[in-house]
Amino acid sequence: MATSLYRIGRWAFRRRRLVIGLWLGVLVLAGVAAATAPAGQDEDLSMPGTESQKAFDLLDERFPQSNAQGADARLVFQAPDGRRVTAAASKAAVEDALGSLKGGDQVASVTDPYTTGAVGKDGTIAYSTITYTADAVDLTGPTKRALEDAAGRARDAGLTVEIGGSALDAEEAPGGTTEIVGVVVAAVVLVLALGSLVAAGLSLLTAFWGVAIAFGLVTALAVPLGLTSTVAILALMLGLAVGIDYALFITSRFRDERARGGEPEEAAGRAVGTAGSAVVFAGATVFIALAGLGVVGIPELTKMGLAGAGAVALAVLVALTLVPALFGSFGRRVLSRAVRKGGVPEGGRPGAAASGLGTRWARFVLRRPVTVLLVAGLGLGAVAVPALSLELGLPGDESKSVETTQRRAYDLLSEGFGPGFNGPLTVVVDMRGSADPRAAADQVVETVRGVEGVASVGDPVLSRGKDTAVLTAVPRTAPADEKTKDVVHAIRDAVAGVEARTGADVLVTGTTALNIDISEAMSDALVPYLSVVIGLAVLLLMVVFRSVLVPVKAALGFLLSVGAAFGVLVAVFQWGWAADLIGIEQTGPVMSLMPILIIGIVFGLAMDYEVFLLSRMREAYVHGASPGEAIVGGFRHSGRVVAAAAIIMISVFTGFVGMSNPTIQTMGLGLASAVAFDAFVVRMAIAPAVLALLGHRAWWLPRSLKRVLPNVDIEGRALSADAPASATVPDVVAPLPVDGR
Repeated sequence: MATSLYRIGRWAFRRRRLVIGLWLGVLVLAGVAAATAPAGQDEDLSMPGTESQKAFDLLDERFPQSNAQGADARLVFQAPDGRRVTAAASKAAVEDALGSLKGGDQVASVTDPYTTGAVGKDGTIAYSTITYTADAVDLTGPTKRALEDAAGRARDAGLTVEIGGSALDAEEAPGGTTEIVGVVVAAVVLVLALGSLVAAGLSLLTAFWGVAIAFGLVTALAVPLGLTSTVAILALMLGLAVGIDYALFITSRFRDERARGGEPEEAAGRAVGTAGSAVVFAGATVFIALAGLGVVGIPELTKMGLAGAGAVALAVLVALTLVPALFGSFGRRVLSRAVRKGGVPEGGRPGAAASGLGTRWARFVLRRPVTVLLVAGLGLGAVAVPALSLELGLPGDESKSVETTQRRAYDLLSEGFGPGFNGPLTVVVDMRGSADPRAAADQVVETVRGVEGVASVGDPVLSRGKDTAVLTAVPRTAPADEKTKDVVHAIRDAVAGVEARTGADVLVTGTTALNIDISEAMSDALVPYLSVVIGLAVLLLMVVFRSVLVPVKAALGFLLSVGAAFGVLVAVFQWGWAADLIGIEQTGPVMSLMPILIIGIVFGLAMDYEVFLLSRMREAYVHGASPGEAIVGGFRHSGRVVAAAAIIMISVFTGFVGMSNPTIQTMGLGLASAVAFDAFVVRMAIAPAVLALLGHRAWWLPRSLKRVLPNVDIEGRALSADAPASATVPDVVAPLPVDGR
């Protein structure tokens, strides 16, 4: 691999105009495709195979005149203080607003609160449900404006009016103040780490180049593939973070090679052949982990994984080709000012690298490996403790800002009709197998009414063929409340007897039930997916480092960092610790998609740092350095770059925490926390401490595995054959005062 990538690097350097032109053409094509494509919108989350999804499918079949998962809206009216919505003036305003919607385009029905009993007990709050013939993603602008105009008519009459439901759900466009701050921090870190504005700009330029292409493709394919704004933001987040990091690692290695006296083209080839090998393996781990999200069975999660994997693959291709091409265009300006002016090595004064922060830290760990291991391990364990209380769910209107009309509508309905009213359950009775359909429906109604935790049950509505009945059950508790989950299971258990007696098939569905089913499916898939990821990590790292213990250590460290990240999510989003600092106004369960999504992404990113840091250690070890010298050499060459890369990723991910979308907030905080724990605690403290304790045993591989595993030569030994020793053998430090190392 090192030899092949070495040739690619040299070719890209020589043919830089062609390479830059080709990438520019791809960028233009992606931009044109995105600009001319129709705008995509969010889709309803679905989980094929669950009871709630089967019920939705049955409703679509038996009630073709309605769309079971179509858009809906609730106009919630509140009378001014001292008045009632049943008063003549208020009633006239409500009826006028609703009358403007009846018969409108895409409107299926508009309910009258005064005839359907949708008036609160104290008479101050009422609501009307508007159903549409199209899904929320297909509602037109005029349809949404008509809904807002209707609310405005009632407001002009003195009523408080808020709009709930899915009709006005809007995508959040990427880009904003917090994301810009994250990019600015990344730029500052790059300048400090590389000591050159040009080198820092090169890393940012190539990262933005790749992200722009990925974002353009996602935008262009949004409608045909049903890609949502969350998918696009994930591609943006990952592409930007890994794009900067991959360019940084190759640029740093190129500068090292140039500082040792290598010719520009040769240095570009060696940078891509060595650091590029690490980039390929690191990118492959992220790609496989993200693409593997498709096995969970949730279409939205599959799309997020594939989009993120595509963005990472683009980042790898850009790093391997466009980055060395730009080395040729920028020339010596990529090097630091000290090197350009006086030929001073990249590390600064001769011997400065040997006494740098990375070297001093490595020596400290080698002197006290047990202490470092215990402190770091116990510290991460303590942070991970809240993860034992992890509860999964899907955010609804209750998690939105109080500045939104959906959240205010949610609060008004809870005030007027009880907290469970915002999460009604739909009970579908398939009576085709029943001898007495009507009796079967009545038995289901009586059974559901007797379930503890059910506040009310509506009368059944029959399909045209009289073979299917639908009834609505309202829980006493809010949709995200753990007790509501118990109610759903209690109803399903209770109706089992009715099914046995009548031959009817009873299914419980609705948005709340679907969210519960998805959350439980995600919980069930968590351990199998984690097992696959860990197994993949061990196998891949065994190939990369030709060691048994290094991959096991890496996998256990990954578990620690992920556990600590989950602990942070529980503490912030469930318990409310520091929630005000990031604008979280309502605590509740952690987004059910997050654990698996974070595991998939962090697995790849964790392997990034493992590969980049340990590849330099492995390189020194195979060239004759002792285990202790290899550890110090790895930190001296890669410690600062890995730290800079981690800070960049943390900055980029943290920038997305400021968005109002709960999914993006959770993802940003979870990924930023996981990267911080993994890079600075696991890879820079636990990993060298374990390697110090293992000594030569860390790099041991049984002969049977040596014959089976391919030798990918990530450290570039094949490149050493024809090169001067001074240009290829890494510097080693003096023997260390550590026994056996």
